[in-house]
Amino acid sequence: MSREDKRPTHFDLSGRAALITGGSSGIGKAIAVAFADAGADVCITYHSREEGANEAVEAIRARGRKALAIRANAEKEDEINASVERALAEFGKVDILINNAGALLERKLIEFTETELWNRTIALNLTSVFLYSRAMIGHLKQLGWGRIVNMTSIAARNGGGVGAGPYAAAKAGVSTLTRNLAKELAGSGVTVNGIAPGVIDTPFHSRTPDDVKSRFLASIPLGRFGVAEDVVGAALYLCSDLASYVTGEIIEVNGGQLMD
Repeated sequence: MSREDKRPTHFDLSGRAALITGGSSGIGKAIAVAFADAGADVCITYHSREEGANEAVEAIRARGRKALAIRANAEKEDEINASVERALAEFGKVDILINNAGALLERKLIEFTETELWNRTIALNLTSVFLYSRAMIGHLKQLGWGRIVNMTSIAARNGGGVGAGPYAAAKAGVSTLTRNLAKELAGSGVTVNGIAPGVIDTPFHSRTPDDVKSRFLASIPLGRFGVAEDVVGAALYLCSDLASYVTGEIIEVNGGQLMD
């Protein structure tokens, strides 16, 4: 049988286990359920949305897969490390890491941004990606197969909306870290890629002013905001064997708002 004959033809995650940070709502929750549909066991982390985390666990188990929700503050290194250790202890192995946790904590002009807000935003959106990835790398290399997918943002390339400077800077860091990790792990069987959503209608944008949303909508060629499920396909692809020759890539999911 030739190499071509052995190529997979669909998104099959059977036998895989995934750790998805920030999996209690929005994009993270949608990915968690989709991964269970594709055959993976799924562990999610959450910080404050316990009800959403429980709903995600129920949905995963309803699909016949193992599920676990771990409360962890993605701004705290000790809680991050503890969540990885628990996921590994419960599942025995974790093949896939989705660094999805993040938030625009508050919109403020740089002129008025306190150092504490800057540090928290960087910790939540960028440092957490570094810490979760570092905690998982040794395990993934031991497995000889792994996927790390980091959730960046359209803001990493266009600078974000007014008042989103710290968030945009953090996400630009995520994109660069993704490419660096891809180089470091090349040859280990572990690929590292990113997904950059545009304006996705999730709780993330619940505090975005209506006038800002109107400007966003006018700039999207497809004429609508995205939904969490619009991001799922990219995650499934990057974590399947179909993407075995893809690493260091950032997939833009933005309805045409930003085109290369």
